[in-house]
Formats: sequence, C-alpha cells, structure tokens
Amino acid sequence: MEEIANQETFRNYIIFWSGQLFSLLGSMVVHFMVTWWIQRETENPFFLALSTLLYILPMIIATPIAGVLSDRINRKKIIIIVDSLQAFVTFILIILFILDYTVIWLIFIFIAIRSVFQGFHQPTVNSVIPLMVPKDKLSRINGLNFLFSGLVQLVGPALGATLSLFLEFQQILWIDIVTFFIALIPLLIIKIPSAVSKESAASKEKTSFFKDFKEGLSLLTSVPVLITIIILAMFLNFLIQPLAVLMPYYVNTLHGGNISEYAIVSISMNAGMISGAVITIIKKKWNRKILSSFIGITIVLIGYAYLAFVPTGFFIMMMIGLFLMGINLPIINTIFQTIEQTIVPPDKIGRVMSIDSTLSMMIMPVGVILTGILSVFIGVTTLFLFSAIIGIAITLATYVFTNIRHYDNENKTVTDTLNASDENG
Repeated sequence: MEEIANQETFRNYIIFWSGQLFSLLGSMVVHFMVTWWIQRETENPFFLALSTLLYILPMIIATPIAGVLSDRINRKKIIIIVDSLQAFVTFILIILFILDYTVIWLIFIFIAIRSVFQGFHQPTVNSVIPLMVPKDKLSRINGLNFLFSGLVQLVGPALGATLSLFLEFQQILWIDIVTFFIALIPLLIIKIPSAVSKESAASKEKTSFFKDFKEGLSLLTSVPVLITIIILAMFLNFLIQPLAVLMPYYVNTLHGGNISEYAIVSISMNAGMISGAVITIIKKKWNRKILSSFIGITIVLIGYAYLAFVPTGFFIMMMIGLFLMGINLPIINTIFQTIEQTIVPPDKIGRVMSIDSTLSMMIMPVGVILTGILSVFIGVTTLFLFSAIIGIAITLATYVFTNIRHYDNENKTVTDTLNASDENG
C-alpha cells in the first residue's frame, strides 16, 4: 500500500499532538482530583477499587467499537465529538458541585462516562500516527509520545495538588474545559488524511460493523508475532494489578509513609518512564527489537519482586526499584507499538490497535478483584513476589517456546503474510 504520510502530514501531526498533550494534562488533573475526592469522602479502599473497575470496564467495551468506527468514519470528527462530550460532562459535574449535589454514585457515573469517551479517543488518536508520521520516524515519535506523556503525568498531580491550596474542587475542574479548547484549536486547523480511498469508503458502507471487527481480529491472528505480543500483554497486565491497586496501601500502611512520601515514590516510576522515553528518542533503530523488549520485561518484573524485600521505611530503595521498572516501560511499549504500526496497513490500523487494547485490558478487572481477595490471605508483599515470579516464568516461556524470537523484518505487512499463506495453502 502506498504510504500516506509525508513531511506535510508530519508537521500537521506535531501541531495536532501538541494540542493533545494539553488535553491529557486536563484529564490527568481531573483524574487526580476525583480520586482524591473519593478517598477523602469515603476513606474506604473498596470505593477506590470500585472506581478503578468503573474506569476499566466501559473502556474495554468502547475501545473495539471505536477501532472499527475509526476505520470507517473521519477520525478528526470522532476526536472532536468525544472530546467535546467529555468537556460537557465535566461541565455538568461542575454544576452539580456548585449546587452541592455531591453523592458518590454520581461520581461513579462521571468516571464511567469519561471512560467510554477515553475508549473512543485513545485508539483513534493512536491510529492517526501511522497516517501522518513517515515510517522512518515512527519509533522516535512513539518515544516522544511516552516522554511527554510521562512529563504530563508528573505535572498533572502536582498541578492538581497546588491548585487545591487556592481553589475549590469544582473550580479546579474547569482546567479540563480550558485544555479542551486549547486542544481543539490545532485540531480544527490541521487535516488528518483518510486511510481509505473514496471507492474503498463506498465499499465499506456496504459492509457490516461485525464484519470489520472480525477482519481486524483475523489480521491479528494471521500474524503470529502480533497475537503472541497481545497474549503476553494480557498476562502481564493481569499480574501487575496488585502493584497498581495496592501501592497506596504498600507505602502508607506497610511502610508508614505519609502523602509526601507516597507522592515521591509515585514520581520515581514516572521519572524512570521519562528517562526510558529519552532513550527511545536518542536510539534511532532497535536492531534486536524482540530480544530488547523481552529483556526489558524481565527487568520490570525483577524490580516488581524487589519491592517485596524492601525493609520497612526504606523509601530510597523503593524508589530505585520503581525507577528501574519505569525506565523499561517506554522501551517495551515503543518497540511493540512500532512493530504493530509497521506491520498493519493504515486502513486497518484503527480496528487492529483497538482490538489489541481491548484484549490487553480485558483481564485487568479480574486482576483488580483477585488483588483485593488474595492480599488479605497471603499479604501484599507476598502477592507482589508471586506475581513477579509467575510473570518472569511466562515471559521466558514465551520467548523460548514461540517463534516470536525469530521476528526480524519490521517492514513485513499483513498483506504479505496473507499472500504467503494463500500460496502455501
């Protein structure tokens, strides 16, 4: 397929991406403040876990739908619509707080609705990248995405905490609406190319949604390296849930840390992610993509196990472990995302990436539920250790007993694979 991306579309993508970073900042501040409000009002970890489930489940449902629609409908329109609706929902929440109608179930509805919009927004934005960024710049752009996303994740909570010293909760939420308009301006002035021709678009109108979804799933299963990556990601997302859910308990209860120490510990992983993103930007090409990513996964899991042995109150040791985990995450994600963007044709990337995200996230709710149960019976640090050991075993088995270690042709397309299958069949 002829490459759509060129220097002009690349410049437009940089403009578009800059606006999206502001949108992400607003979302991070809102997420931080809403989570803090739930903690302050309930002081119950059950409600925090429930809010996590309500954020994950709607996104899992919405993401594959968004992927198919992004291959059939103008992606620019999808982004504008879901961003506008998300800002509108935030405005409604502000009004409710002004009226002092603040009950927990309304906050949960707010979280769930925003999750649906995120389920449409993220895969659509990701599917734009290979349309506007030339192949030789994909790896670096993915690295830049992780770098600046990490910076925003550092700034967002800090900004929310600072604003809380001067403003009421509902006043801080206005930042989501302000950043929406900032992101909207570049989105309106740039053009996002279509991945399909007019003839193909007319043909797509005659095809069903489920046929498109099935085709995306078929494309994934036809390329062994992609389906292997997705299955591995599912297991790892499941095993990492104890750390994601229990970190506040781990720092505050087991190690006696206060909110400042919890913030510093959390920042250490983000600092590692920023450092890892810088490495992906500096390094032009990964010659051994799969080997590099599997080494990175193993280091992350070793860091996970290391946290189980940190003596009580040794926050510096804790920060070192989380930094080592964080520095490898952008490298792993950049390599896997670049492989996917290189293999899959642009007119099918939306549905494929959304199915990828959905399958990777699908097992997370089970992990959240089991985390709460198992942590009571075997303890938090033991759960960290067992999860890490199981993860290392699965990672090594995947590398040794599958053909993924033989992948070395980053320009191989799904079409090539399907043609080869037809010739052999």
